[in-house]
Formats: sequence, structure tokens, C-alpha cells
Amino acid sequence: MIDILKKDPKKIVFTEGTDARILEAASRLLASNFLHPILIGNAQEVEAAAEECGYNIRGAEVIDPLHYERMEEMIDLFCELRKSKGVTREEAKKTLAQANYFGTMLVKMGEADSLLGGATYSTADTVRPALQLIKTKPQNNIVSSCFILVRPSATGENEVLAMADCAINIKPTEDELVEIAGETAECAKLFGIDPKVAFLSYSTLGSGKGEDVDKMRNAAQKTKDKYPGLPVEGEIQFDAAVSPRVARTKCGDSEVAGHANTFIFPDINAGNIGYKIAQRLGNFEAYGPILLGLNAPVNDLSRGCNAIEVYSMAIITAALA
Repeated sequence: MIDILKKDPKKIVFTEGTDARILEAASRLLASNFLHPILIGNAQEVEAAAEECGYNIRGAEVIDPLHYERMEEMIDLFCELRKSKGVTREEAKKTLAQANYFGTMLVKMGEADSLLGGATYSTADTVRPALQLIKTKPQNNIVSSCFILVRPSATGENEVLAMADCAINIKPTEDELVEIAGETAECAKLFGIDPKVAFLSYSTLGSGKGEDVDKMRNAAQKTKDKYPGLPVEGEIQFDAAVSPRVARTKCGDSEVAGHANTFIFPDINAGNIGYKIAQRLGNFEAYGPILLGLNAPVNDLSRGCNAIEVYSMAIITAALA
């Protein structure tokens, strides 16, 4: 991803410009030439926080929402984007004083290519401005998310998996699962994964019954119809999806079974639990949630993140641009 960015450097907005983890990541990025950080906050406060922590942010662009030279233009555009809600200029000005909305508008106006936030606030506070202002791609109806899991293997090459949706959609419908699968497969390719998609269930090809089984079977078939070139199997149990031995017993004719690397979960419960089991017991590094389906890359940090995770997610977010 760094190689991608070296060929086409990008700008990324960090909405929490005084946070020590953000400043450490920004100082590391500034020492490179492939990603330019924009820090939101009062310039004196940002510089003081960096100095206190011992981070060199010389060369970073610091933008204060209260002294932004294009604020009137930003308010005009914000009111236009939110006119269906009857937003007044005074309401717009008050909203744009918030770093998450202000940073999102910088992306909307083309001042930055991507945004990373959420080190100190919730996923909803990152996603809401993006939905309202950047909006979903024309062909998309929802915003979804995936996690990329990475583990070194004995051969020296990383084992890389994609899992979705583990963070955004609580109980996706069949059609939403199709959209999640398509977006996740495209994201997986960016990480060098040749996606083989498994729609996970407690049933493998009819071995179990129930409406949740039907949902995953139908979603898998719809995905096959919509993306004929994408290898898809489902509904399928996790063991049959990843173990060639089990796959030979349960679904021997499948090109995906036993070799799946892109996993679609039936709901957020299964997804969130699943990726965390892989992370904590399987020794995978988990990157995400990576938000999918938006017109521009906006990503959310965990409030428990560290500076290395901020740095990695910044590179991932900008590369998506």
C-alpha cells in the first residue's frame, strides 16, 4: 500500500489533532513522502501537544475550524447537502465547529482525499457525517465494513483473510449481504487476496434448517448471479470453508470449500465474535473496521488504538482513495 501511495501521494485528515497517538503517527508519516497529514485543531494547542510528547510535526497542515478561510463556502455547501433537513446557516456553522463534521467536509470539498477519526469518539460519530455529506456510491445502498486479518505463516508469507460485516450492520438482509460480499471482495483484492467467498452458517448446503440458513443460502446464490466471476459458496460451516479435509466430506465439488479467505457472517454478533476469536486466539493482527460503500474513504479507529494502528489505518485509508 505504501508502494501504491508513493506513485500517487494522498492527503488524509485526522480529526483529533491534539491526541498523542495521532501526533505520533503524523510525525512518522511526515518523515515519508507518500502521505500528507492534515490535523484538525487549534494550531497552538496542536503544536503544544506535539512538543509535550516530543513529536516533530513540522510540515504538517493544521486547520482550525474557527479560523478556516473557506468557511463561508463550506457553510454554503453544507446547507445545500442538508437542505432536505432545512438546516440554517447558523446551525451549519455550529455543526461545522465539530472536528468530525469539519474534517468530513474537507474531504467533500476536495481539500483532502480521505479521513481517519474515532480515537476519542464512537464509530457513529465517524459514520454519521460521512453518510450525510459524502454519501454512499451510486450503486450502493448501505455502508458496511470489513476487517483484514494478517498472520505470518511458516512459509514466510503472510496469511491474509477478510471478514465482514463485523462492525456496522446489525442484522443485514439478503440483499445487504450481497452488497457486503461484493464490497469486501474488492477490498480484499487491495490486500493481495484472491477472494474466495464463504457465506457462513451453522449449516452446509442444506445440512441444517432455519430462516438464518435460508438467508445465507439465498444471499450466496444472489451473489453468484450478480458477480459471476467471483468464487462463492454458501451456506457453509466454517470448518468446511477452511479445512480441505472437512470440505471433501461435506461439499467435495466446491471450488471454494476448504480454501475460503473472505468470510461473510450472518449478523454483527457472529462477525464481531468471529474476528476477535481469530485475533486473540489465532494470533492474527486485525486491521479495521474498514468502511465500505462510501464515495470517499473514511475510516474509524478504536478508542483503544495505539499509534502503530493509527499509522497502519492511515495508510490503508489513503490507499483506498
